[in-house]
Amino acid sequence: MHKSIWPADRLAEARAVVADVVHHSDHLIRLACDVLVQHGVTEQEREDARILLVVVDARQPTRNAPQRDQDGRGAQ
Repeated sequence: MHKSIWPADRLAEARAVVADVVHHSDHLIRLACDVLVQHGVTEQEREDARILLVVVDARQPTRNAPQRDQDGRGAQ
């Protein structure tokens, strides 16, 4: 019986996505970051993935946020 190489393959794929984030969808970046947060080899790699998740999430408008008018005031 041979040892599974699945985890090493997934880590390599996740690192490749993160290394070239401008060419990947936010969804794929999130998946890659989730893999690295959970299975990254070093604490620095896991922390970098957490930070990238925050950045990617900040690019998306909040779905349940109240609508704002042109002056930035909430809808009344």
